[in-house]
Amino acid sequence: MLNTYLYTYARTGVTVVTENHMGGDYMLESKLESNLVKAIRERGGKCWKWVSPGTAGVPDRLCFLPDGRLVIVEMKAPGEQPRPLQLKRHRELRDLGFEVKVIDSEAAIHEI
Repeated sequence: MLNTYLYTYARTGVTVVTENHMGGDYMLESKLESNLVKAIRERGGKCWKWVSPGTAGVPDRLCFLPDGRLVIVEMKAPGEQPRPLQLKRHRELRDLGFEVKVIDSEAAIHEI
């Protein structure tokens, strides 16, 4: 089964069409992100969107968990990989001692 998704980027107005052959199990990044926020809240934590004007490539979410644990999360649609600049930001944050996760599935959400 072939699924076609149409994305329009607000900043540039560029429209991108992507196709995948993953069938009905394909989940959009935005749905995974909503599920992450819900899962963190259910555990008594906070999951805030990270917006960093002037610094491109920062991860999507800051997840504050009970007992002082912070997990920085990059959200990706299933099977997608972080861009090179995003990987650079992940390395910078890990070098500072932070935990950085890339979430691209429901299973990965429950590993946090």
